[in-house]
Amino acid sequence: MRRPRHGELTIRWRDVLLAAALLVLAAAVVAFAVLVHSDRPAPGQEATASAAASAFVDGYVEADGRVSRTDQGGDTVSEGQAYAMLLAVVAHEPGTFANVWKWTRDNLRQPNGLLAWHWEDGEVVSTESAADADLDAAWALLLAAERFGRGEYRREGLELANAILEHETVSLDGRSLLVAGGWANHFPAVVDPSYYVPAAFGALGRASGDPRWQQLGETSREVVAQLTERTTGLAPDWAVVESDGTAKPTGPPGEGGAPVFGYDAVRVPLWQAASCNGRDTPFAARAAGFFERKIDGAPAATYSLEGEPRGGSPGAPLLVAAAAASAAAGEGTASDEWLARAEADVEAEPTYYGAALLALGRATLEPKGALSC
Repeated sequence: MRRPRHGELTIRWRDVLLAAALLVLAAAVVAFAVLVHSDRPAPGQEATASAAASAFVDGYVEADGRVSRTDQGGDTVSEGQAYAMLLAVVAHEPGTFANVWKWTRDNLRQPNGLLAWHWEDGEVVSTESAADADLDAAWALLLAAERFGRGEYRREGLELANAILEHETVSLDGRSLLVAGGWANHFPAVVDPSYYVPAAFGALGRASGDPRWQQLGETSREVVAQLTERTTGLAPDWAVVESDGTAKPTGPPGEGGAPVFGYDAVRVPLWQAASCNGRDTPFAARAAGFFERKIDGAPAATYSLEGEPRGGSPGAPLLVAAAAASAAAGEGTASDEWLARAEADVEAEPTYYGAALLALGRATLEPKGALSC
């Protein structure tokens, strides 16, 4: 075997040393990148939220921008239009957003600037407003203005926001309180605590500079605090607020009956958990223990406020509520598991409401989601 000539060994050692140095440098670069971007979501999280949003859009938004509740007879509610607007932002679909908002504006907007809540068979069947849809739509317009670079959306969002302040609030000791709709702006005021979206209050307040949005955040916090102050932490679907600020759970407006935690109230943990204000998230966390105890067995769709099942099939909305409560309680793994179960439920039995809440849940609860704090 030939022996290496003088210098060859030295050159090879230099090669080895150079390679080792390059490996050390590469490791340092990787470590620095991880350090700098450690606040970013794990791979797939943003894609998961966007995918759920796109699935809702693909499944329920018609070509003209109308959201059809296909599993409920094909009617349309203002809530669904607002959800589609929010989720078009999440999915980064400016064309979808434009279509949905155009249809909403052309078909549902009333002379007072608010949205009629119910459309069916080619016409509006109720001109009354639902404050959650108006609030979510105004918020979505602000988000779209920023994400899609469309200044007119900001103007229209602030116009809708002003209509909300003028027609869907009452004065509670000199501070504004959001009520269920334009039909409820008197005492005792009918409220739906799941209509309170702290993130939307904050965004509209920053954009408008109107102090009433901060007041809405404060008064809604006080109401939700009262309505979730029980062992289960469950909020009612409906409540009334007296002029002194006392909040009392009730049955549905005009129907009576016992108050329940049901299809509306499942959104309370979601929106409170998604708040950027640390004073709101504890209200979502209050229900975490209930969900852990109750819905791992044979869950129902609705419960008494004391946690007794009242029947119905739970589906994804209840599972998203559980995910939100777990997230607020600092139980990230449990939250992810609830969301995975909700996704499996939507895949097995697709529904308009389940798909909407799954997409909203992913967009608000996943780190760096498009609607997260």
